[in-house]
Amino acid sequence: MIECTNCETAQFLQITQSRVYFEDGEMINEISETYECTLCGGTGTYTYAESCDRANVTGDVEVTEERPRFA
Repeated sequence: MIECTNCETAQFLQITQSRVYFEDGEMINEISETYECTLCGGTGTYTYAESCDRANVTGDVEVTEERPRFA
């Protein structure tokens, strides 16, 4: 789950930009999303590339394995 690090919830996150890249036209090679928190105004990006083992997260967002504390 992707959460706002300031508010500790995903409830107010909005995707403001989303891109999916296809190298060969069939398989997804990269996913990039930009988020904005409508509660605190925080922003961040999430990028996953097939060539990497992990997602890259920058800004005021984080990827968690937990259920959200606030819904």
